[in-house]
Amino acid sequence: MSALIRRQFAGVDDQPILRRMAEEQLLGTAEAGAGQGGVVLYLSFLEAAGIPLSASLLVSRLYEKFDSLDAVAALAGSGEVGLVTLPAAGRAARLLRREQTKESRRLGSEFQDTIVEYFIPVPDHDEVLMLTFSTPLEPIAEAMVELFDAVAGTLRWQHRVEKTKGAQE
Repeated sequence: MSALIRRQFAGVDDQPILRRMAEEQLLGTAEAGAGQGGVVLYLSFLEAAGIPLSASLLVSRLYEKFDSLDAVAALAGSGEVGLVTLPAAGRAARLLRREQTKESRRLGSEFQDTIVEYFIPVPDHDEVLMLTFSTPLEPIAEAMVELFDAVAGTLRWQHRVEKTKGAQE
């Protein structure tokens, strides 16, 4: 995290408070993700026309057996819930919600975060892959949701062949 903050604030020596807030927010995001069973956290630091496109993707594994219909029923009332079909990954439950997160309140943001979650059953396993996309950019949230949907649509399953002990490589 420290290396990432150094890179983002390279050449900016007059913003120690902003730098400290950014580092706290990143650490808070990483800790929250790990606490939710996250295995990978992606952060976007892209800019478009000088505007930072802040977003994150947390990939989590849920060791439960349920199909996307069960997920939709469990999520009902939490936001906009529906079934979708991802081109190469199959059926999934999709939840879109907006909320004022604890982290945004702490940082004094007046905007709600937009969160899109996908629950995708892993073929031939009793687990679900959960993709949690999030952005604090409420003014361009709809465009960011389209981006999240496009990224989720690229998910592809790969079957790995397990090597048996003693097998030649």
